[in-house]
Amino acid sequence: METLLNDFSPGLFFMQIVILIILLFLMAKFAWKPILKSLDERESGIEDALAAAENARKEMQNLQADNAKLIKEARAEREAMMKEAREISDKMIATAKEEAKEVTSTLIEKAQASIQQEKQSALAELKKNVAELSISIAESVIKKELSNKEDQLALVEGILKEVTLK
Repeated sequence: METLLNDFSPGLFFMQIVILIILLFLMAKFAWKPILKSLDERESGIEDALAAAENARKEMQNLQADNAKLIKEARAEREAMMKEAREISDKMIATAKEEAKEVTSTLIEKAQASIQQEKQSALAELKKNVAELSISIAESVIKKELSNKEDQLALVEGILKEVTLK
């Protein structure tokens, strides 16, 4: 340290101070402003990027919430549609069963009416045949005037055996 003090020169010291002041002035004028400006720009760029990332995160959360809501609504709508389809299906089945019962009962009524008509027709035909048979027997009895009751009975029985129902 003593050698440093011994070698001290006030003119050199003064010149170094002037050079330092000039250097500081030049740096302040030409270098520090652009450096500070670029640092400010970088800092604002980083802040903007962080804000954009935060906004993107919030938007992503909103989209996820919207997606969950849409999925829930779609499921509810699907359930409602399925319920409606089941109701329509049940209604169609009930209507078809009712129509089938109506058709069946109509067919049964027609069949019963047809059977009744056939029965009436058969009875009328039977009555006609019985009447013709009775007339035929009466004709035969009258034609053959029999004096004896036994002969009449034998004749009627013989005719009944010969005559067949039509």
